[in-house]
Amino acid sequence: MILQHPDLWDNEALQEVIAYRGTHKQVWDNTNVAGPWLNLMRNSINAQIFSFGHKDFLAVSATHGTAHLALFDQAMWEKYELAALAGGGFKTNTLAMSRPAPTTFAQNEDPNSVFGPSGDTIPALQERGVVFLACHNAIWELSAKLIAIGKNPDHASHEAMSAELTNHLIDGIVLTPGMVATIPELQQAGFHYAA
Repeated sequence: MILQHPDLWDNEALQEVIAYRGTHKQVWDNTNVAGPWLNLMRNSINAQIFSFGHKDFLAVSATHGTAHLALFDQAMWEKYELAALAGGGFKTNTLAMSRPAPTTFAQNEDPNSVFGPSGDTIPALQERGVVFLACHNAIWELSAKLIAIGKNPDHASHEAMSAELTNHLIDGIVLTPGMVATIPELQQAGFHYAA
């Protein structure tokens, strides 16, 4: 339930994020899958880079709550019927799907580019350097909930289901031992908090 050894999460990658030497960095406390969290991060990146000229800007998504559902691949969405937990606006994990859109900096005024709403996906933001952090505690709690509501087709143990979900995070996601404990680590390293 509680990860007590750094080899149980993506510690090396997490330490690299914490140690980021750029002056301009922000951690977003993202909890609502149906909220505007991807749009807000995209807008922050656009203004930091293009308006204020901070080419070193790094945005980090401290993802937990229902927003954490967006970090799982489509196979987990189908197997465990995660759309039902995500709310009425989701049939599939559309937040994890890329949308074709221009990506060059010269197109930053094109509303159809990744600098506009087409860039409101996890892959588009990852391409722009956003780091998405996953929460082991959220995975553990989701596993318990799925077992309690009978969404356990393999009759897996709590530990086995948690491991499977962890192994089906979208590529590039960084697993932490727990998000609400990781946010202060980032703040102590100079990340500005945004909710």
